[in-house]
Amino acid sequence: MDIEKSVVAHITIHGERFEILVDPNLALEFRLGKKKDFSNVLIVEEVFKDAKKGERASSEKLKKCFGTEDVFQIAQRIIKEGEVPITTEQRRTMVEEKKKKIIAMIAREAIDPRTNAPHPPQRIEKAMEEARVHIDPLKPAESQLNDVISALKILLPLKFERAKFAVKIPADVAQRVYGAIKSFGIQNEEWLSDGSLAVVLEVPAGIQGEIFDRINKLTSGRAIIKDLKQK
Repeated sequence: MDIEKSVVAHITIHGERFEILVDPNLALEFRLGKKKDFSNVLIVEEVFKDAKKGERASSEKLKKCFGTEDVFQIAQRIIKEGEVPITTEQRRTMVEEKKKKIIAMIAREAIDPRTNAPHPPQRIEKAMEEARVHIDPLKPAESQLNDVISALKILLPLKFERAKFAVKIPADVAQRVYGAIKSFGIQNEEWLSDGSLAVVLEVPAGIQGEIFDRINKLTSGRAIIKDLKQK
């Protein structure tokens, strides 16, 4: 990569600043765990005190702060623990990815208490825009969920609950659909004497309708489903 397109990643340890020149895309992928190997991440195989001036960090300070002079070990630590600049395009892409994931989680986990139905993703997205929700491109979507929900509750009625129901699968399809049913999250299961399968499932209320549809499709509408919360 052209050195002019590199960015400066840095870290400060014991009051000493250390800088490296890295490929912005590969460095970000490595930091996020998307890239496992360190090949081509480092543009110049040096650790600098000031990269722009070309001032190298002394061996003494590298040993003192990192316990090694190995450039690659030091560079990996800088990228993982220090500051890695991200480009405008990278930020935009990452924010959009996190935003979509958060919207999907809310649509899956929450319902509208007025209708007991999930909010459409478009409604959640609009509420996020109106609430001026900030999405951190570097933080996992899961760790931002609670803050987003707090901001949305002013504009969007949200209720988080889980649906629990019993399902009885006919004997002639029980073995075939068992794997799919198990992926929904079985709490209890029992193979009955006639070969049919009885299970208890608990899922986010927001996807209850989706799960019902999938079960009915798998069993051609012959499954018996009973809502246990109405018992």
